[in-house]
Amino acid sequence: MKKIFNLSIVTLLFLSVMSCTTDDNKILVDKSTNPVLIAPEQGASIVINPNAPEAVALTLVWDHAAYSVDTQIDYSLEIAAAGTNFADPIEIANTQNRFSVLSGAELRNLLTDAAPEGLGLTDEAPANIEVRVTATIGDNSDLPMVSDVLPLTIVFGTGGEPEPVDPVLFLVGAPQAYYGLGAWDNTTAMPMRYLGDGTTLVFEGYVKVAAGEGFKFIGQQGSWDNGNYGTIGGVQDGNLENSGGSGDIKVADSDGLYYVWVDIDNLQYKAIKMQWGIIGDATAGAWTDETPMTYDFATNSWSLTTTLGTGGVKFRSGNTGQYIANNAWEFNVGVSDPTVTYNPASGNFPATPGSYTVGLTVNFDGTAVVTGI
Repeated sequence: MKKIFNLSIVTLLFLSVMSCTTDDNKILVDKSTNPVLIAPEQGASIVINPNAPEAVALTLVWDHAAYSVDTQIDYSLEIAAAGTNFADPIEIANTQNRFSVLSGAELRNLLTDAAPEGLGLTDEAPANIEVRVTATIGDNSDLPMVSDVLPLTIVFGTGGEPEPVDPVLFLVGAPQAYYGLGAWDNTTAMPMRYLGDGTTLVFEGYVKVAAGEGFKFIGQQGSWDNGNYGTIGGVQDGNLENSGGSGDIKVADSDGLYYVWVDIDNLQYKAIKMQWGIIGDATAGAWTDETPMTYDFATNSWSLTTTLGTGGVKFRSGNTGQYIANNAWEFNVGVSDPTVTYNPASGNFPATPGSYTVGLTVNFDGTAVVTGI
């Protein structure tokens, strides 16, 4: 009986802490909404290029934690040696953003420096590490919500022939404010996704932007001098010039998420407001017609409540595919890949008969988060 009584006291204390803050405002937490590390993939192998120490080596991206009130969320990102159960973790970021970027030099130092600045690992063999992110509110200790652990292998390059480094391009402008950054702050310009073959300069971004808002492209964070790409005389016709006098790009006739494709070699861009829906033999339109989803600008997400049958489901933006590539299947999200896959052979989400509320969020870099199925 004594053991049962002690356990009951601990349980009551835990429930008391988890149900109120210091000012007695009730806050509820759904354990299913802990932050989720979505990039890179589980078990990914990251190579540090010794010939380009300042190049980005690791970009970590996570999805929101969710609380029952609209409140500022702080994220603490930690790494630890694999198998240590985070006994001696190193905090690598404390931020309100949902991403963190490390150069090769920064990552190497975190792994090889002695404690408490680093993990004290050797660079003579691949390093197996683990990453987690903890969300908190209030004074940065209230209601912690911890992600699952992400295992990674870090490979230290040996020098010799320089390893190829992908070209870069960044978006700077009003849309940065929707991603926890300062509007038009070139020091935090957003890295676009590279689509080229190592020699061509083609990039893309999935940009939340309101009607009338503008942006440009630059070739280096923190500088307007290493590429300053905008419209020619303010004309919104898909052509760019590299000039300090170039005009803002204004693709949005109405609020939405816009797919933006950029070809720096030919100084051209394309942009279209995306419409996502579900498609598949479990849906009303089968594999012929998408069932449109509803977009919410505030959360940058699509949702749909519908009845599904037995079969498969995918998410598709047919209007984007037709405009960009004359192929409705060019932009789709399947169960086997967390990104916009460009692959009609990606797996289907299985469904059984019933009512579903499904959701889709497409982040700036094209990574997609699916809920409800």
